[in-house]
Amino acid sequence: MADRVIETDAAKLSGEWQRKSGEAAPAAKKFLQGPQPRKFELWQAIKIFRELVYGFRKLHFVGPCVTVFGSARFDENHRYYQMARQVGRYLGESGFTVMTGGGPGIMEAANRGAHDVKARSIGCNIVLPMEQKPNPYVDSWIDFEHFFVRKLMLVKYSYAFVVMPGGFGTLDELFEVATLIQTGKLDNFPVALMGVDYWRPLLDQLRLMANEKTINPEDLDNLIVSDSPGEVVSAITDTAMKRFGLTYGPRVRPKWWLGELLRGRKS
Repeated sequence: MADRVIETDAAKLSGEWQRKSGEAAPAAKKFLQGPQPRKFELWQAIKIFRELVYGFRKLHFVGPCVTVFGSARFDENHRYYQMARQVGRYLGESGFTVMTGGGPGIMEAANRGAHDVKARSIGCNIVLPMEQKPNPYVDSWIDFEHFFVRKLMLVKYSYAFVVMPGGFGTLDELFEVATLIQTGKLDNFPVALMGVDYWRPLLDQLRLMANEKTINPEDLDNLIVSDSPGEVVSAITDTAMKRFGLTYGPRVRPKWWLGELLRGRKS
C-alpha cells in the first residue's frame, strides 16, 4: 500500500512538472527543463543538428576572423563603445572579418568599426523573447535559437578573441575559450582583455588561482591586457600571420546550392 502511495505521488509530481513546463516555456526553454517526452527530445535533437549544419555552411567562407565579445548595454557615448569601434576598425584594416553576437552595445560598436572601413562584418544573433535584432552595421548575419550553438560558431571560426567589458554572457564566452585553450581543444589563439580597470579584479582572481595551483601560470600567457586598440590588433595580426600562417590568398566563393550564402542587407 505504501508503495502505491509513493508511485501515485511521484506520478502527480511528474505530471505537474510537465504541465508547468509545457505551459510556461517555449521549446528551447522547455528543452533544458529536465526529461521531456521522447518525441519532443528527438525533434529538438534534429533541430539542433540542423542549426549546427546551417551555421557550418553559412560561416565556412568568412575568412580570417576575430570575434569581439562584450556587453549589449553600452551606448555609443560610452568609452568602451568607442574602444570597441576602434578595435573593429583596426581589425578590418588588417584584413580580418569582424564577428560578434550581432546585438547592440559592444557588439554593434565592433561591427560598426569594421563597417567604417568597408571590412567584412558578421553577426551571430541569438533569438530571444524580447526579439533582439541584428545591429545595423552587420553586412550579414545568422539567427540562432540555442546559445550553445551560437557560442560554438563564435569560437570555431575565429583566430583570436577580443573581450570587452560585459556581464554573465561575456564571462561565459571568455571562460569557454580559456577552458578550450587550457585543455588543448583549441590552439593557443590570443585572447585580449580590453578595459583594464574593469578586468583588474578578475585578473587578481586569476593570479590567486594560479598561486593556489587550480590553474597553471602558463594558462595566463595567452592573455593580452591592454586599453590600446592598436597594440591589441598588432599583437593579433602578428600571431595570426606568424603562428598560424594566415595569408591574404585567393578567396573561395560559396555555393548557393549548398546553402552557403549569408543573409545580408541590401545596399
